[in-house]
Amino acid sequence: MRDDPTLRPDVLVLQHTLEDGPGYLGQWLDAHGVRWQVCCAEAGEAYPASVRPYRALAVLGGEWSANDERASLRHAEALIREADALGLPVIGHCLGGQLLARAFGGQVQRLPVPEIGWCPIDIADTALARQWFGATHRPTVYQWHHDNFTTLPVGALPLASSPACAHQAFALGPHLGMQFHIEITPAKIDAWLGHPGPVYPQAIARHPDTVQTPEAMRAATAAHQASSQALADTIYAAWRTRWRR
Repeated sequence: MRDDPTLRPDVLVLQHTLEDGPGYLGQWLDAHGVRWQVCCAEAGEAYPASVRPYRALAVLGGEWSANDERASLRHAEALIREADALGLPVIGHCLGGQLLARAFGGQVQRLPVPEIGWCPIDIADTALARQWFGATHRPTVYQWHHDNFTTLPVGALPLASSPACAHQAFALGPHLGMQFHIEITPAKIDAWLGHPGPVYPQAIARHPDTVQTPEAMRAATAAHQASSQALADTIYAAWRTRWRR
């Protein structure tokens, strides 16, 4: 039910780059009959001036750094802060999670080791982590990042980690920031592998323990996509319980 001009959308989705679309998030919203609107900065679509008309905000990933001096990134952070003031829960995917951290005083920095491909993460043994992630303890999720929210905002609670990345997810009030791509689909992976850029081949050679080859990544996708979508169902359902009424 995306962008129906006759109905006011419930969810605003901020898309930064052309290649990093809503993926499974859009499928999940459609499956649950949710009205949603997506705006893509790289496509020249201006983000709304305010999130006041919506019930929730989702922020997607992208190859840009959260620290880049781009007007659209600063606009996204302003909308995140407004969403918080209005009681709208924000869910951030990869770059979106980094912007969520930055919006409230956290820091985003380059990691010594990138994570690219399907990697296990460790979920914290806390009631809040179980609210967001269910009963899973060590899911395998999809990653493609060099940066991370290395310092969390004041009041944020860490929810997940990995050996290469201490902060894989955090909660701040009703908001969830994730470093991984829970919205991933095989189509998105194929598109990214079709145009990976010059850094990815170098990362395979330098960091074979945390960066998968295309062949290994495609094999892992067949093994883990179903469980990734099941985890996404749990996360998105928990997010929906927090939507503004």
